Amino acid sequence: MSDTLQLERSTIAFGNAGPQTRIAADLRAAGLRPTRQRVALASILFGSGHRHIAAEGLHEEAVAADVPVSLATIYNTLHQFTDAGLLRQVAVEGARTYFDTNVSDHHHFFVEGENRLIDVESPIDIDNIPAPPPGMEVTSVEVIVRLRRKPA
Repeated sequence: MSDTLQLERSTIAFGNAGPQTRIAADLRAAGLRPTRQRVALASILFGSGHRHIAAEGLHEEAVAADVPVSLATIYNTLHQFTDAGLLRQVAVEGARTYFDTNVSDHHHFFVEGENRLIDVESPIDIDNIPAPPPGMEVTSVEVIVRLRRKPA
């Protein structure tokens, strides 16, 4: 994926065009119509470096930023951004899904009790990946290492 389609924070913060104009252009380049809500949500999502966020957390941030948006719209927008390659969806537990602004191939730590994802910075060697069934191909392998704080 090209860097322009990843809504890079440096582009948003320091591009030649204004931030809103640049975000709108990046959304168009990703095949999405830059509605007022999408631009506002993209600004919140991509405005402060790579991060992991659940839909409820983005909804809280949007409300705090006076962006009038429903939780259903947040979910729809996050899935649209994911389908367009702007976000990566990380399923941690049955109903717990996070969205990662870093769409590169990488793995995660999940801190239990804090519901927090942390990027694994070092490579992980994975051997003996099973052969996929006929007609299928492996597209990615994702590792989530679960952590918990040691008792004091």
